[in-house]
Amino acid sequence: MKRNIITVPIHRVEAGAAASAQDLVAVEEPLQIRLDGRDIAITMRTPGHDRELAAGFLFTEGILRQASQISRITADEKGALNVQLAEGAQIDLERLARNFCVTSSCGVCGKASIDALRAAGCPILPRARPVIDARILPGLPQKLREAQAVFEHTGGLHAAGLFDASGTFLGLREDVGRHNAVDKLVGAAFLEDRLPLGEHILMLSGRISFELVQKALMAGIPVVAAVGAPSSLAVETALRFGMTLVGFLRGERFNVYAGQSRLS
Repeated sequence: MKRNIITVPIHRVEAGAAASAQDLVAVEEPLQIRLDGRDIAITMRTPGHDRELAAGFLFTEGILRQASQISRITADEKGALNVQLAEGAQIDLERLARNFCVTSSCGVCGKASIDALRAAGCPILPRARPVIDARILPGLPQKLREAQAVFEHTGGLHAAGLFDASGTFLGLREDVGRHNAVDKLVGAAFLEDRLPLGEHILMLSGRISFELVQKALMAGIPVVAAVGAPSSLAVETALRFGMTLVGFLRGERFNVYAGQSRLS
């Protein structure tokens, strides 16, 4: 099993004086994702939960719809993951014709427009459900931080956490790429046939970009909150699809950019 943290030598400077020391840093390595032997994507990620990452990516990009389409997921000698389709599984060959290029910072190059996202068949979010007591929101960032084991050692990872409508923590994934963290979290639910997540909250440790809203929509998550700011396209997408979008969730303060009706 690959390590997700390594020790590196550093020079620590304090008050103008330098001294040799050791520091812990999060690992960033490439992962190649293949579907039936065909190269689909390369993502820079933190090792760990790679099967979930591959499955989550293929699901949130609209290539796979059900876990039953997968026969097995195996790693080759170079660490690439091959997702093998079940016999008779039907996939969107037009989407496979795209040249996916994934990095830890920007998501998929040439990201689909909002109209294309609708065409991808994302679930219809439940109207005015779940009803969330707004008083639980300020406690979510701390619960997320307390569960971030690797971040606690390195300070270098993004996190995506899943909560139920009452604010109970259900699970978390970490990665150097914020979109990878979401794919790992969604991939876990996908492989366990728990989608859509229509009664849940997605909590993010950073900002909210379009690709994160897209992935939440594909998973049927109606409420997304983050400690950082949303992009204009993230807000536009949330408004178009009826998602509740909360940003700058820090202490008792937060901004609601869309879907106020779900908050009581």
